[in-house]
Amino acid sequence: MLPRSHHRLHRLASLLLLGALAGPGALRAQSSGEDVRPVVDASSVKDRAVPANHRPTLFIVGDSTARNELPQRGWGDEFAAFFDLTKINVVNLAIGGRSSRTFRTEGRWDSVLAETKPGDFMIVQFGHNDVGPVDERSRFRGSLKGMGSETRDVVRPDGKTETVHTFGWYMTKYATDAKAKGVNIVIASPIPHKKWQDDFAGYRKWGAAAAADAGVPFIDVTAITSVVYAKLGPTRVEKLFADKGTHTNLEGAQLNAQSVVAGLKGLPAHPLDIYLSPKGKAVPAAS
Repeated sequence: MLPRSHHRLHRLASLLLLGALAGPGALRAQSSGEDVRPVVDASSVKDRAVPANHRPTLFIVGDSTARNELPQRGWGDEFAAFFDLTKINVVNLAIGGRSSRTFRTEGRWDSVLAETKPGDFMIVQFGHNDVGPVDERSRFRGSLKGMGSETRDVVRPDGKTETVHTFGWYMTKYATDAKAKGVNIVIASPIPHKKWQDDFAGYRKWGAAAAADAGVPFIDVTAITSVVYAKLGPTRVEKLFADKGTHTNLEGAQLNAQSVVAGLKGLPAHPLDIYLSPKGKAVPAAS
């Protein structure tokens, strides 16, 4: 759901900051040079197995801003603490360097769908790696801008031709595929950069439109987090990042995870509410 009131978002930001930033043990940002946003070698990543029980599972699908390795950390790595794991499983299947396009073309999306069952939940969040060109200059991971049905064919290094679609087309497909399996999917806008002002404006709009077209919820995580960052100010936000301005450290990931929970709680009568832990229940809802 798109935030309806700037004033109410500022109030939410104040409450989130009180809960997330007052505690001890927060990590300082670590300088690590340029943000290379590598395509993580899938063979080096051990995917989390879905626990063998009858509980519903909440899947996270996304890129390195949702799943990463210390000193960088993704919000999805900190997400399970907000849920009662005696009632629901939380499985983070995001992987670094992927876009809405490549998570599908690599077959990862088909693998995730195969693990789902009716009544499961899913959050899908892309954008960081969709912004580049569609050819080899961005490792064949960029998507076309917009919501339309336009396409562009590119020839890959193996000689095969790939038809590239718009970001909105890919996000709509995630939503309709999940719905067809009986999965409760939520589309989320990207986590903002360190320089958060007006970040991902187009991708937020296209993600919201894709969710509306498919009839699924949308949470504007970019907006929710950006208001929190604005209240903190640039000097404090600097300490939430482990690199030049894309990937958060542990403290930043914990704060961003709260933004996602706030967005979920702001959805009308969303069924995930009954699975929240005391920590999750304490997060104020976005509105």
